[in-house]
Amino acid sequence: MKVKICGITNLEDAMQAISFGADALGFQVGMRHKTEDELSPEEAKSIIASLSPFVSYVMVTHLQDAKTIISLLESIQKTTTVQLHDDDIGLKEISAIRKKIPSVRIIKAIHVVVEDGSEDPLQKLHKYDGIADALILDSVNLKEDRIGGTGMTHDWTLSKKMVDNSHLPVILAGGLTPDNVQYAIRSVGPYAVDVNSGVKISRTSRRKDPVKVRNFIYRAKNVLFSSSNE
Repeated sequence: MKVKICGITNLEDAMQAISFGADALGFQVGMRHKTEDELSPEEAKSIIASLSPFVSYVMVTHLQDAKTIISLLESIQKTTTVQLHDDDIGLKEISAIRKKIPSVRIIKAIHVVVEDGSEDPLQKLHKYDGIADALILDSVNLKEDRIGGTGMTHDWTLSKKMVDNSHLPVILAGGLTPDNVQYAIRSVGPYAVDVNSGVKISRTSRRKDPVKVRNFIYRAKNVLFSSSNE
């Protein structure tokens, strides 16, 4: 099981996550919705420059303009992946990123609305086939203007259907913690899991709790060897 620790804001948290076995780290740059974890391009570049080349570094952004996103990717450097986390970015803009930087991997978010149930994410499942490399399923909190980092789980039954029917690898996010990650993996069967607020010192902190990070990664990677139900 692959694990991404998102919302990295400092070198210490990054190095700890890598030492515990994280496969990818997420750096939030270009945010349009509420978050405590946004970095400037210079801050992200400085942290990543000091890290191992054997981990994937993901620029997570809410931006919708391809030219701006491309400029950020080129300025930060060493980012192997971009996570497009805003629902409103168009296919034309995503295609432009792919054309300009063909080596970059593209993860497209699909948000599972937990507020009113009005959206059907299954309708979006194949929209990004042939243009994205993976999908990430995440929760939103419309009242707080958060599209990620909500601390809220979504409908894992629906997530399971999406995993089973997707042509792309599916990453599960949204409300994951060390306590529920094994149950989530067994329930959904994703390619990877992604966590931010679930391993923080507190939900709105900019720092990660090393014990939570260690436990999350260990439990995610050892889920097949556990018979417990969290």
